[in-house]
Amino acid sequence: MRAGTAAAAIAEAADGAAGVGVGVGTTAGPHGAAVVAEGFGLKGPRGWVFRDVRLDVRPGGILAVEGASGTGRTCLLLALTGRMRPTAGFAEIDGLRVPRAMAAVRRISALGPVAGVSELDPALTVTEHLRERALLRRRFDTSLGGSLRALLRPRAERAADARSRTDDALAAAGLDLADLPKGGRTAVRDLERLEALRLGVALALIGRPRLLAVDDLDLKLSDAERAAAWDLLRSVAAGGTTVVAVCGQAPAGIATVRPADAPRVADRTTDRTTGPKADPTADTTTGKETADALAETGRA
Repeated sequence: MRAGTAAAAIAEAADGAAGVGVGVGTTAGPHGAAVVAEGFGLKGPRGWVFRDVRLDVRPGGILAVEGASGTGRTCLLLALTGRMRPTAGFAEIDGLRVPRAMAAVRRISALGPVAGVSELDPALTVTEHLRERALLRRRFDTSLGGSLRALLRPRAERAADARSRTDDALAAAGLDLADLPKGGRTAVRDLERLEALRLGVALALIGRPRLLAVDDLDLKLSDAERAAAWDLLRSVAAGGTTVVAVCGQAPAGIATVRPADAPRVADRTTDRTTGPKADPTADTTTGKETADALAETGRA
């Protein structure tokens, strides 16, 4: 992993270490987190990054944060996962209110690759990424009553748990190492864009989160690959995990919110976005404000 994001990876593992008892892809019923927001917004020194966002997403649902690059999409994604502090309104993730309970929200959510925050290291192999994430999760694991207790388990038991989590995550992400050019020894720089996306999702799912957040889902994907990416997220959601994904344009049937056009409502019943368009003369997001907010999160 890149040096600039190593600390973020450690924090991600530490915050997300409180495991959930339901495994990835199980059918025991939704274990995902409900996502609710009202008047949710973030204002920086140059103006609003996003504002007046209203959400109501059921556990195990999918929400698309839709719009052009620079419209506050990624900042909204990070705020909903407790990784960027909002300045207006509130969001509740499984009843945990942001910004008051941001640390608790981080423990039940996980990020796919986000540039400058949790991106993949192109120099590392797929296996190295998987091994690193498993080691970090084990080091900061609190799901068994604390990291010390987890570390005191027999080595064979720890190894079996790591293999099980990794295999489950790879299966849920649809990534078969045998299909890669050099198997697990394939460097990230040699992965196709869709393969890299699947790897990022698999790494996030190792911690068995209740909320999965994916940035730039459809970036540099062909129409066929874009359809495959959405099928992947539908599969993860069908396993019970709530999914929030940033994209340029979501397919029909996916609940959407557009930060640039807030206030809008992603409705859990109809899976359609409703609400008035924003006043085009109002103080809205610019790419500079979004960049400032992301830079601040990266430094944090």
